[in-house]
Amino acid sequence: MRTYSGFPLAVATFLLLALPSSAQVDHAITLERDLKVKMRDGVVLAADIYHPIGEGRYPVLLQRTPYNKNLQADLAIKAATRGYVVIVQDVRGRFASEGEWYPFQYESQDGYDTVEWAAALPYSDGRVGMFGESYVGATQVLAAIAHPPHLAAIAPSDTASNYHRNWTYQGGAFQQGFNQSWTSILAVDTLSRHLAKIANSSDESRILPLSQYPLFDFSALPAEKDWTAKYAPYLLDWMSHPSFDEYWRRWSIEDHYADIQVPALTITAWYDIFQDGSLRNYQGFKEEIGNVAARKNQWLLVAIGGHAGSGRHIGELDFGQAAADYSEDDTVLSWYDFQFKGVDNAWARSKPVRIFVMGTNTWRDEEQWPLARAKEVKYFLHSSGQANSSTGNGTLSQVAPHSEESDQYSYDPRDPVPTTGGPLCCDSVHLPAGPRDQRSVELRKDVLVYSAAPFAHDTEVTGSIVVELYVKSTAVDTDFTAKLMDVWPTGYAQNLSEGILRARYRESQSVPSLLVPGQVYKIKLDLEATSNVFRAGHVLRLEISSSNFPRFDRNLNSGEGDANTPHLVTATNTILHDEKHPSALILSTVSQ
Repeated sequence: MRTYSGFPLAVATFLLLALPSSAQVDHAITLERDLKVKMRDGVVLAADIYHPIGEGRYPVLLQRTPYNKNLQADLAIKAATRGYVVIVQDVRGRFASEGEWYPFQYESQDGYDTVEWAAALPYSDGRVGMFGESYVGATQVLAAIAHPPHLAAIAPSDTASNYHRNWTYQGGAFQQGFNQSWTSILAVDTLSRHLAKIANSSDESRILPLSQYPLFDFSALPAEKDWTAKYAPYLLDWMSHPSFDEYWRRWSIEDHYADIQVPALTITAWYDIFQDGSLRNYQGFKEEIGNVAARKNQWLLVAIGGHAGSGRHIGELDFGQAAADYSEDDTVLSWYDFQFKGVDNAWARSKPVRIFVMGTNTWRDEEQWPLARAKEVKYFLHSSGQANSSTGNGTLSQVAPHSEESDQYSYDPRDPVPTTGGPLCCDSVHLPAGPRDQRSVELRKDVLVYSAAPFAHDTEVTGSIVVELYVKSTAVDTDFTAKLMDVWPTGYAQNLSEGILRARYRESQSVPSLLVPGQVYKIKLDLEATSNVFRAGHVLRLEISSSNFPRFDRNLNSGEGDANTPHLVTATNTILHDEKHPSALILSTVSQ
């Protein structure tokens, strides 16, 4: 007899029937645990099925997860009581499923096979939708590009569009904080499977209990010394492919947008680590190619938090009741009610884009993303050569520079600028995410600070954020980082968005090119996007530096391949801002 959380199935059914009225119970449901689903190569994956009791066929909602299907019961129960068959499956090599775990490798073929298996179940009506966040978003889009005939919709949340560009690397820099913490967390299951295999071997006495393995060591140099590498060998593969090459191209969603021919609800958030990927996915999904009906049935929702948190409190800030009222689970279920059941709910009348606007802390519907009415505005960098720290004389204005002194600072990888909030995952103990006061960071002399005059009236910035810089360095390679800030009248310095560029990837993410020391280069930093109303009296600010550690690995400035060398070089980096070198912050503003 199958069990639910250790109870016999009959007891499990009783428990599901006894849910409180707040669960919106429409159907009595039951649970089938650990069904075996054979993939095309014979590997068996395990799945739990929650479905209404009795006669009838229902649409299927499928989640394929590496995070343990047994932990996903809450939303599954809620959806099943609303009249869905809900399937939660451990992906290959994870928890109850057979096979070897390697991120992204099998998700297209296994996703295809699982969708078609689900559609053929006796209580399925043949339509399969998928849902979930982060890697569970990846399992959706990778399945969608394989064209399973019965996949009818997807709802990917906070996921990437290119597993080099906005998962493992950003601007050519290795996302060390995320990569080490995420792979360490996943390595625990791999390690436990390993321990189970050797439990009766003579080596057992030398095996430490799981509690004795540190999840991550950001200070390890070279990074291969991290214990995770043994149980997450793909981490070393990622590090050995710093450029966008064929290793990455085989999984690039951006190269397969034409293959995604189903309606999609794309969800992301300001302060989410995969915001860039989600916004790119939405734009790629709706390109007018292939199935026009599906291309027009694309939706985007940008909330606040994502991997950085949920609810009204994100980071150090309270974003109000509108943020508190948002539930991603309810949003996804209501969208599927609209798509699969024809329910005349808010989705039937809403515009295709919904965004949370910070500053006013309100939701707003839009016809498109990016906003057509947004206006590009340039804020040029100015100083008399002493923009170092918040006590310096760096300014921003819409007036182009003429003859000005450049700014320079010393970047020593032995003393990097510490990560302070921002779009982070998955270690809130060591790396708290979201908006955090940046004033301590801005006191450093290796951080250049440029501030505009206080706004005379409320000013909205919604859209992409780009920084164009004219730079030179004494090193053959170095990084340049930037942060967009909203500084309150109290002095609180709220980070809004940030970016990085590893200089050797200034021309191409595929073909690196070292710097000629002392030569001036024009570079572009992508700070992704935001939506924020700068209230009257608030100040627009830009920070420029060369490190944000350990969110990004330190560039050791040697040009030797930073993950594999202990050779550190201190670089003197220069930002030029004069008539021939008009360094600028480029914003998208929206009239109030």
